[in-house]
This record gives sequence, C-alpha cells and structure tokens, in this order.
Amino acid sequence: MALLPRTARDFASAQYWERFFQQRGSRAFEWYGGYLELCAALHKYVRPRDKVLVVGCGNSELSEQMYDVGYQDIVNVDISEVVINQMRERNAHRRPKMSYLQMDMLQMDFQDAQFQVVLDKGTLDAILVDEEEATLERVDRMFAEISRMLQVGGRYLCISLAQAHVVKKVVGYFSREGWMVRVHQVSGSDDGAAKQQFVLPVFVYVMTKFKKIPGSVLQILEICTEEQDKPVRVESAEQLVEAIKERQLYALLRSQLNKNPSASHVSLDLCDADAGKPRYTLHVVDSPSVKASRNNHFAIFIIPQGRETEWLFGTEAGRKQLAASAGFRRLITVALHRGQHYEGMEGIQAELSGKVMELAPPGLPSQQQVPFLSVGGDIGVRTIQHRDTSTMSGEYLIEDVKGDNMCYFRRLIFLSNRNVVQSEARLLSSAAPRGQKKRKKDKKKQASGSTEAPPESAGQAIDRSYLCCEHHKAMVAGLALLRNPELLPGARLSVLVIGLGGGSLPLFIHDYFYQSHVEAVEIDPSMLEVATRWFGFSQGDRMKVHISDGLDYVANLAAAAAPARYNAVMFDVDSKDPTLGMSCPPPAFVEMAFLQKVRTILAPEGVFVLNLVCRDSLLKDSVMATLKEVFPLLYARRIEGEVNEILFCQPHPEGKLAAPELVEMGRILERTLRRPGRAWDSSYILSDMLKAVEIV
Repeated sequence: MALLPRTARDFASAQYWERFFQQRGSRAFEWYGGYLELCAALHKYVRPRDKVLVVGCGNSELSEQMYDVGYQDIVNVDISEVVINQMRERNAHRRPKMSYLQMDMLQMDFQDAQFQVVLDKGTLDAILVDEEEATLERVDRMFAEISRMLQVGGRYLCISLAQAHVVKKVVGYFSREGWMVRVHQVSGSDDGAAKQQFVLPVFVYVMTKFKKIPGSVLQILEICTEEQDKPVRVESAEQLVEAIKERQLYALLRSQLNKNPSASHVSLDLCDADAGKPRYTLHVVDSPSVKASRNNHFAIFIIPQGRETEWLFGTEAGRKQLAASAGFRRLITVALHRGQHYEGMEGIQAELSGKVMELAPPGLPSQQQVPFLSVGGDIGVRTIQHRDTSTMSGEYLIEDVKGDNMCYFRRLIFLSNRNVVQSEARLLSSAAPRGQKKRKKDKKKQASGSTEAPPESAGQAIDRSYLCCEHHKAMVAGLALLRNPELLPGARLSVLVIGLGGGSLPLFIHDYFYQSHVEAVEIDPSMLEVATRWFGFSQGDRMKVHISDGLDYVANLAAAAAPARYNAVMFDVDSKDPTLGMSCPPPAFVEMAFLQKVRTILAPEGVFVLNLVCRDSLLKDSVMATLKEVFPLLYARRIEGEVNEILFCQPHPEGKLAAPELVEMGRILERTLRRPGRAWDSSYILSDMLKAVEIV
C-alpha cells in the first residue's frame, strides 16, 4: 500500500491527503510523536480555558487526548473531507464539545481574533517543502490567516522537525510582524519503537502575538533545549538555526551509536550552557572484542587536566588501548577544558551522569551502576600562569600541569591550536606551582584544578636537563652523526636552530655541549620574551637569538662572500596555516632553492636535522624526494605515537653508517655527556633514539 508520497511536494496536495486517509482508514497517524511527548510544552502555553484551533488535524489523537485532560474548547480543521468525516464519527458521542470542520487553512471562515491558541503538528512542514516562490506564497497566506484569527497575546504553537529553511521562514515572517519567537526541544520518548521511528528531535515553535508597533524592529528569539528549561536569547535566525542543528546532529550521533556500537571514532563537545564555551570533550570508544560480563558494559574515564594531549588520551589509537586495558565494552573518555571551574570528581560525576547515560550502549541492564574512573582518582591540576596575545601567533597561554609521579610541567599553548603543546619543560620542584600552593587551604578551589596564578609564579625553576618532547630527544641524538662522539661535548660546535619556542632544544645543546656556540632564529619577538620569562632561557657568549624570518636569515648567510659554516642546522618551526597538510615546517622551508642555501651554510661533514610533521602522504613523498636531491644521505626517525618524523640529512653519501654503528655512536655520546656533577634524565637513552633510524 503506497502511503508515502512520490515527492515532497505531494504533501501540499489536497488530493494526496484524500487518498492517504482513504487507504489508511481509521488508524491514527501521528506526526512527530503523541501527547505524552508534547504535553510539557503544551501545558506551558495552552490554558484549559483557551479556545484552540488545530490546523491540519488529520486523524491524530492529540486533540482527543487534550480534550480528555480538560482542554475542551477545541476546533479541528483539515482539507480532507474523508478524515473529517472519520473524526466526526469517532468523537460524536465521546467528545461532544469538540468540532471537526473541512476547511482550507489558507482561507478559513472564522472571525478575526477568535482564538487564543493555534496548534499545528507537522502541517507547516508538509506545506513548506521547498523555497520556490509558489510555496513561499502559500506559507505567507497560511501565516496571515493564523495571525488574523489569533487574539493579541495569543500563541501559535507549531510542532516541527525544524529544517533550516523552515526555521528561517518562521523567524523572518513573525519577527517582521513584531511577534516573539521561542523554540522548545521536545523531550525524547522512552518508548523504544518511538525512538526508532523518530531519529531527529522534534521542536515546538511558540510564536506569541504582540500588538505591532509601527517602525519597531525589535526581534525576540529564544531557544529552550532538552537540558535547560530556561529560555536562552539568541541574536539572529542564523544562530537559532545553528543551535537547532547542533541538537539534530547530536540525535543522529546517538542513533548511530545505538545502531552500530562499534562505529569508528565518535566525539563531541559539551558546552557551558551560560557562556556557550566547550566544557567537556567526550570520545566514545567501543571494544567489541572485550568479552561481555555483568559489570563491564560501560564506564566513564575522566582524563586529568593537562594530560589530554598525551598519546594514551589524545589519540584514537591510545584511547582504544586505554579502553581495552580497562576491560569495558564501551568507554567514554572525558577531557576537561581550560578556563572552566570543576568541583572535583564528585561534582563532575553529578554534572555528567545524565548526559553520558544518553550515550550508553544498547542493552545496558537497567539500574546498572556506571563507574567513573581516572588516574589516581582525581581530576588533575592545571594552573594558568599567564595569558597574552602575539601579533604573529595570536592568543597564547602558559600553564603548569601535574603529570605522573607528582611532577609538574610548564607548557606553552597557542589557543588557535589548543590541543597541541608548543613547548614544554619540567619544573624542578616536585611540589605544586606557587599558584597552586596558595590555594591548598581552600578545598573548593583546589578541587576545581583550573586556577589563575599570581605574577610571581614566573620564577619557578626549570629543569634544564629534561627534554619533554620526544622529537627534541631525537634531534639531539642526531648530533652523533658528526662522528667522534667522545669528543663532541667539548668540541667547539657551531649550531643554528630555526624556531625558538620555549628554548628547551637550544638550551640543552648549550648546556651539555659545553663548548658549543648556539644561534637561534625566531620570527616572533613575543616567543623570546616567553622563553626568557617562563622557561628559564637566557642569552650569553655562547647563546644568541636573532629575531628574524628564518628564510631571510638563512638566505642572507648563504649570500655572504664567505658563508658561515655550521656543524648542525636544525629546523623546529611550525606553520601558521592550519589548512596545509604539513604543519611543520612551513612549505617554503623545504623548497629546492632554499634547501640549497641550507647546504651552503652547512659544514662538509655537518648534519641538517628537520622536524617534519606531514599528514599528506603525497606531499610528504614530494618533500622526501626534494631533500634526497639536495642531501644524498638521508636518515629518518619516526616518533612513536606521533606524526613527527625527524630527518637527518648529510651532503655526502659516502659517510653512510649502518644501524649498529649509529647505535654505538649514540651510546658513546651519551656516556660522554653524562659528566660528573651534571644532572641527566635517566629516561633519555641516546642509543635507543638511534635504534629505529632508517636510511631513506
């Protein structure tokens, strides 16, 4: 039986609905749910004494159910004579005060201002199927009739799936007329069949008729979500459409998770309802290979603040490993955002419980206790030490976070790419940063874990012996390629580093290669200030910083009559363009002409070390081919769990070393660098850094 139209335009056809109700018979057809789903919104805006007009009533039971709970002054109209006769017959004796009239809602016979409420369940959606001129003209006629029949202060309640073009039309028309427009999201049904039938959420537009004031352009637009009964004001139709779209996408995501529990990577942000800023980021990880048991269906893992960028928590592969090791078939990881206040683990659990249960796996036993997990049972510590704006890098902040074993780390974060740690250093003291110490007595603030520190926190001592970044460790290990590793620490090495950041890499080379002369080139003067004030960086006889574009600096050196020759040139510079497939270095740094200039300033036995971060495989192949053409001897060292790949480039292929030779040179260099009286990070093993090096 063909009950659905061939095209959406058939919904607006009287002939279609005549045929539809003849074929369907007396069985009720409910657009967008029934009375139980809609009653909360209806009771808020419809009083029992109101005279109600239901347009496009069809054979829905909604009017009957409203009548039975006390709304007895209801008039129903529909264009279909068949359905009107069915409904009259069905209600003649049980609901004698309710009337059914065959009428075209575009031209109704009622007097002006006859009703306090007009109720529309799906009728507008059926008419406004496209944005063609004829369709929009019909909708204007429909709205004009509704406006004519409503009293001032009356309400037009329109139940809809809220497609973007429908919302824009409603807002545009009624705002011009001076009406208030409020949109409510209807709470989802607990009925399983209803959930399967209605994937997208249902909304109720509530248009309240005000007396039109000539010349007034006041626009009142509000939205009430499922979670927040209090209306929130929005500034434009576009913002309203966007807010509705977010709810629709969330409903689709929930449906996807229910239908396909092992779906690939799923994530979403939960925002602060008042400020609209992200508060939590959730990642849903399914592990179908985990054997089901009574208590391992579902768990929530709170990532301690400041650790969201670690491989285990910040990558899809890491989260899968975490979920498998935790032993739950579905694990939701929760990252906490900067600048938000949290009331400890219990507060987060209370805040999230309702929302995360919406993402529970299908078949979760009722009354099942869902555990909230974390590392060490707390939410971590994040102290924001400093915020500022650079003209080149945009907004940035300095934060101290607690890592494993009560160690604290200082980080530089660019807010344009807030999930990437630009620079990191370990703080010498195992105690909390000063900004955190002052709050120990204030348990409430301490529980929040995200605080602003006083200005004197800049003086916190930096552990200069510790390289936080694995790619920096690999770059230093590459100096073993300079041969004679036992002599390197005391050799008068000349090293050029393009990209300063927090200064950890040039500082380490300066300190451990104690006769070296290091020059760093940094395009952003703000970064020199950051490195000096917050990361323990300083200049001296053997350490100089040049504020310049690295491209220009190298080009000027290469053009000199007697070019300077460096034992090592290192590129650790990021791109400011997020649209590129290569985030480090900027493409101009790996063009043939520029690489030729790098070779010009490199000593014959020197090494060019490049930190490459490239997600575009074709672009990466092109970069490798260009490098190989300029530097015939090319080694590559991939950083486990990261996109970074460290490339060691040398101008003469005859100096090629086999893997065992590289490892041995790394071992000798490390032994020499570990001088008496000089701190050394025991986890940093140079030979291990060179084990995985491959010749390209």
